[in-house]
Amino acid sequence: MNFSKAFEKVSHDRLVKKVKALRIQGKTASWIQNRLLGRKQRKIWQITILLIKEIYYPILAAVGVPANLVTIVILSRGNCGLCRCISVYMVAMATADRLVMIINITLYYIFSYHFPLSFLSHTPVCRFILYMATVTLDLSVWFTVSFTFDRFVALYCQKFKTKYCTERTAATVSTTVSVLLVLKDIPIVFVYSPERIINKVHWGCRSSEAFLSSLLAVPYGWFHGTSLIWLPFTLIALFNSLTIRRIAMANRTRRRLRDHSSENQNDPEIGNRRKSIILLFTISGSFRLLWLTTSVSFVTTRLTNTNYYRGDHTNPAYIATETGAMLKYLSCCPNTCIYAATQRKFREELKKLLKSPWTLILRLVKNERIAN
Repeated sequence: MNFSKAFEKVSHDRLVKKVKALRIQGKTASWIQNRLLGRKQRKIWQITILLIKEIYYPILAAVGVPANLVTIVILSRGNCGLCRCISVYMVAMATADRLVMIINITLYYIFSYHFPLSFLSHTPVCRFILYMATVTLDLSVWFTVSFTFDRFVALYCQKFKTKYCTERTAATVSTTVSVLLVLKDIPIVFVYSPERIINKVHWGCRSSEAFLSSLLAVPYGWFHGTSLIWLPFTLIALFNSLTIRRIAMANRTRRRLRDHSSENQNDPEIGNRRKSIILLFTISGSFRLLWLTTSVSFVTTRLTNTNYYRGDHTNPAYIATETGAMLKYLSCCPNTCIYAATQRKFREELKKLLKSPWTLILRLVKNERIAN
């Protein structure tokens, strides 16, 4: 018999009164009361977390998919005043972020959850979605690392800049990173097994017991988590710190030279570097901030071996993991706002793009009136 369901159907306040009426006192009465209140609080927590996810992910997809599409269109036109090298990386990041919104959020978190008996829940399709979700998230992360390294080379390694910071090199790096990540994540397909079999049809995906019990499970989990979270996190922090150091030294040198000269005009080189550093640090800074919770929860859950929650949605590790997931997916949205806030020409192109449908409608209306 399932006594837990019986407790859920009975008023907990009435049970507490019954306990007091039976003259049960002391530690026993306190334990019963705390136990009943604890069950109620856990159920409220569970409902709250699930409700937040129900609202959060559809809104995120509704904003993220069109925002990244707008970014791709604007940057592809090449009218933002950015060098082609930077534009290639920024288009690659926007493309990866849009794929994350489509595959990870729309297909996995929304459609698969709300339509559990659709073709998306067939095990082969489910495996493919999980594999592509892993690949797209990897691409989003490592394109950000590639962009940060490119800006590091442009600002720190002046001798290497002319050879590395080119459109061809950016395209080669983006393609190479994509191929390597697609190959790296192939084992994800074999991690999952069918959740159930109905009429000889495999449905759903769950972690394979054979994989979890194998010797490769723990090393691969650490490898995958480190390559997705901690290694990019560390590299971005390293490149940013070296870039700051280089820029500070260069600016001091240029100020000294200007102090010894009789010219009082503004230095355009310092202005260009300032714009470049603002763009770099807003992108990498937002990435590190939004991935921080995921980074911490990954280490704590691995060290304490609390990866599996067995349906307990009130487990602190589960709450931290889900909060980190929501924040890391949010990192695929703000780049459009960052470009609009830091780049004047991008902002102008965005205004033109937003006005273009209305301009077209007005032209059609005018032509219709003239024809009549």
